[in-house]
Amino acid sequence: MKCTIDKNSIVDVLAKIQGLTNRRSSLAITECIRIKASDTYVHLTATDLETCFEGRLPATVNTPGTIAISSRKLYEIAREYPDDDILLEERENRWIDIGTEKVQYHLMSMNANDFPETPTFEEVDLFEVSAAALKQMIDKSIVISGIGEDKKPHINGVLFERADQLNPCHLRMVSTDGSRLSKFDLTMPVDVPVTAGPNVLIPKKGLHEVSKFLGISGTIQVGVQASYFIVKSASDTLAIRLLEGQFPKYEEIVLRENGHLIQVEKELFYNMLKRMSILCTDNYRAAVFTFDDGKLLINATNPDIGESKEDMAIDYSGEKIEAAFNPRFFIEALNGVDDEKIVLNIISDTKPCLIDGVEDKSFVSAVMPMRV
Repeated sequence: MKCTIDKNSIVDVLAKIQGLTNRRSSLAITECIRIKASDTYVHLTATDLETCFEGRLPATVNTPGTIAISSRKLYEIAREYPDDDILLEERENRWIDIGTEKVQYHLMSMNANDFPETPTFEEVDLFEVSAAALKQMIDKSIVISGIGEDKKPHINGVLFERADQLNPCHLRMVSTDGSRLSKFDLTMPVDVPVTAGPNVLIPKKGLHEVSKFLGISGTIQVGVQASYFIVKSASDTLAIRLLEGQFPKYEEIVLRENGHLIQVEKELFYNMLKRMSILCTDNYRAAVFTFDDGKLLINATNPDIGESKEDMAIDYSGEKIEAAFNPRFFIEALNGVDDEKIVLNIISDTKPCLIDGVEDKSFVSAVMPMRV
């Protein structure tokens, strides 16, 4: 194989797939990117056996062929390469020359025939989604990450719902880690048909990789076939193997209509939470939220450090509610709300507190109370 590739184009792709190729695996070749040169393109493939990337880049191909080379080392070389074009040439015994006489690397590659088989999709029922909207949806869902070694599918995955299960929303993602939950709804244009299908669980780490490829403009295609969630652009395709398992019933938590609704200035509340979280550590995560007549008091106590408290005026006239929450969970929830004013929906010290915007109801987060 011998081909010349534009430096900036391949650096961009290599930077985005490092999360796939740098994962620990018993299969060493998954640390490589497979490069297949033919006609006027190079076809690129990377996988961690759960998420697969396939893309193509324009190239000047002198000799067709296929190589499997370290993704990390090729990225580091390409990133620092001084010229605009990079020459790759395969030599005997799978040695690869990169560059010209001025700057040249001589690297050992692996047997491309040992690269894992990647899924193939035929007649996939895809529908178009705004790339920016899907990125926003994913980013707000994967903020709630899995917990350490917890292997539960609903902890490591995001629930994806489509079409006729929802009204008026067409797409929904729901995420939880057991201590909090978020729901994001994306209403599709009426002229964009969304194919109905079963609810599926998509691994959070796979969605994290997809987010890297999504820009702030244009559209991409999305679909589900067999056991894969597929995201496809003009030149790239990502396929994530779905998780098997059930997501817990969440509707009663985030779709409730009762409770005390308290409007708060987002920035004021956010800054208050940041100050109150200073004394929170891994051993002492909780702060006590007291909702009383016209006032919210937050008190954080850490026996290893000290105590802090702060109050703010709120429009509340119900019975006194005193509940312990992790203030950092509230901070992350506020980051998902785009409105300048938020709504806190609180019922009691045993029920989760809901957070959403005054006007924009597409994103809702629920923070569970803690036992102290």
